Amino acid sequence: MKNAELNQRRQDATPRGVGVMCGFYAERAENATLWDVEGKEVIDFASGIAVLNTGHRHPKVIAAIEKQLQAFTHTAYQIVPYESYVSLAERINQRAPIAGPCKTAFFTTGAEAVENAVKIARAYTGRPGLITFGGGFHGRTYMTMALTGKVAPYKLGFGPFPGSVFHGQYPNALYGVTTEDAMNSLDRLFKADIDPKQVAAIVLEPVQGEGGFNVAPAEFMQALRALCDQHGILLIADEVQTGFARTGKLFAMEHYSVKPDLITMAKSLAGGMPLSAVAGRAEVMDAPAPGGLGGTYAGNPLAVAAAHAVLDVIDEEQLCQRAQRLGQHLVEVLQQAGKTSPAIADVRAQGSMVAVEFNDPATGKPSAEITRQVQQKAMEEGLLLLSCGVNGNVIRFLYPLTIPDDQFTKAMGILSRALAH
Repeated sequence: MKNAELNQRRQDATPRGVGVMCGFYAERAENATLWDVEGKEVIDFASGIAVLNTGHRHPKVIAAIEKQLQAFTHTAYQIVPYESYVSLAERINQRAPIAGPCKTAFFTTGAEAVENAVKIARAYTGRPGLITFGGGFHGRTYMTMALTGKVAPYKLGFGPFPGSVFHGQYPNALYGVTTEDAMNSLDRLFKADIDPKQVAAIVLEPVQGEGGFNVAPAEFMQALRALCDQHGILLIADEVQTGFARTGKLFAMEHYSVKPDLITMAKSLAGGMPLSAVAGRAEVMDAPAPGGLGGTYAGNPLAVAAAHAVLDVIDEEQLCQRAQRLGQHLVEVLQQAGKTSPAIADVRAQGSMVAVEFNDPATGKPSAEITRQVQQKAMEEGLLLLSCGVNGNVIRFLYPLTIPDDQFTKAMGILSRALAH
């Protein structure tokens, strides 16, 4: 079987709206390595978009799924419940950075988690309004498209979107947007668009994913918490991409002195199995009436079994500490490259959530073209990299945190050559 043949079949059989980045097709994978149908080996620095913090096919995850397969694969938790769902909720409740008693509900996708967080916030506050931020990404469903602060490609041709959603500015040091600027943008919303007493929640990513791995400053998070407390607004941390050791903590909100009211999570929660969750203050989580939350596949038992294994692996293999160490090494490589490459405008990192941003040295403007060239050069040597950013000029690094040291070193060599090129 050849990649070119499969590519033609894909174009004939599937719609163009499902954009596909790579021209090669996966046949098998192990930890941080992919092999395509023609036998080519690729170092995976994408991890299925931050899903595989514990790597492809971690033995403990496989064993947990296989064990559950022998018991049962589906009952619908809302019809016939099972202990593993309850015990996973207990484990997350103990670890989530939420003030006071915490409760957790499980769903299937990241967008579904965000949708349900919105439902919970509106049920608890009795208010309709939502505030989120430019550059944020929260999903592809209608509610989450409205929340998302990036038009292309996510919103093109799909409007109108649900109302009562407003976008503030997210701090960005490279472009001169300070915490004060961001808070002033919210003040303008309160003056021009919506009474703060009509706002149910402020939703943000502690580190913006699609937006370019922009890290929320500590003073911004503190100011948001104070603003929410002042007006009775809930603070929702979207940790779909940042969760489960990626930033050097189990949750990125652990880097801050303040706590959110609700946290959404998915991606690396279940090591490649579809599972998401909303965790939050017990009184807030209990606002919807029985039957108001759920879904046919929500909290699927195979995915729940995988999630238990993921939490074990994160602790046993000290992946939070490993994320810090690998991220620090990568930042040093990028900073070294920045000394000779005028195209590197910024390097940002929190643990192993690392990004490098490229501007055209001649114009100083964001350069998606340079970003593509670096990706292409790395891919020629077998290193898969993802781009992001509102202007498409950022490369983000999402390697499995379980990647062997020698393979990581090899990847750093490929990256250094791509950046020098």
